[in-house]
Amino acid sequence: MKKIFSLILLSVAITSVYLFVSFQNLKEPATENLQNIKYEVTKGSSFNKILNELSAKGYLNKNLIIKLFSKFTKYNVQLKAGTYNLNSNMSQLQVLEELTTGKSEDQKITFQEGLNVNDIGILLEKRGLFSKKEFLDLVRDKDFVKEMLAEDLPNLEGYLFPETYFINKNTTLKSLIKKMVDNFKVNYKKSLVGAKIKMSRKDHVIMASLIEKETGAEEERTLVSSVYHNRIKKGMRLQCDPTILYGMFDKTGIFPTNIRKKDIREKTRYNTYAMDGMPYGAIANPGLSSLKAALNPRESKMIYFVSRNDGTHVFSETLEKHNAAVRKFQMDPKARAGKSWRNR
Repeated sequence: MKKIFSLILLSVAITSVYLFVSFQNLKEPATENLQNIKYEVTKGSSFNKILNELSAKGYLNKNLIIKLFSKFTKYNVQLKAGTYNLNSNMSQLQVLEELTTGKSEDQKITFQEGLNVNDIGILLEKRGLFSKKEFLDLVRDKDFVKEMLAEDLPNLEGYLFPETYFINKNTTLKSLIKKMVDNFKVNYKKSLVGAKIKMSRKDHVIMASLIEKETGAEEERTLVSSVYHNRIKKGMRLQCDPTILYGMFDKTGIFPTNIRKKDIREKTRYNTYAMDGMPYGAIANPGLSSLKAALNPRESKMIYFVSRNDGTHVFSETLEKHNAAVRKFQMDPKARAGKSWRNR
């Protein structure tokens, strides 16, 4: 009996020493020559999934010891969603401790001038931040729109200011949109300083969105603005090509990539070829330059312009000169070189 008891004590002692040594090893890196990595723990990830992934990367040893240790210390249920910087000097214990902090790096996302809500929704979804549907539903929610702008508007198109934003795991879709709208409000006030003409905020934003979509050339913005204001004074239709595309998107939910000849005559709430006055709403989100240009048109008699297919335009006072420019830059296949919608 004494012999059996001694064997049991010896076995317990050996096991204790083994466990002690094994647990001490958790204070050392799992392997040598590790690379610094960013590791994301997604919401709902199981401990086994994380252990499998980090053992494959060499940061943890997938064995009974680490499973027992994690269960005993509750690390297996304390790991939090987040994006973590893991470096080559970290011990296994430090890795486990880091994954319980919930740290999350900010992700940078840039929305360029002229993007519309469809573009923004696609970008957010591609980055894995929010779904396009979730985004579109919220920016079209009438109650939310009124909460953001204190005005009854069809959606937030035009009021999502283009800039670089930082998003982390604590950023909600509502909080991101609020940041964009708040940023718009700040820049909208800036655009009013020294304005030559007055417009309602709604018409101002619509006009700025047309300018933004028509030209990316900074020096042309005030001249494009002049064309549209001159057309309004003369009672002419605005005939802004991008409103055709946006009208089709508004009607079908699908954003086309080009304009067909029959689309020009299609009556929608946005198509300024088929309607008088301003479209139903903005067609994109303008930057500060376009917001300023909408209220500061250049002094001119221009009422037409056509693309040179290189990002700039030819502006004309008469239909005769405009038609000549159209023949040169749009009707001539060599000048068009596949860049104009007229070859579709």
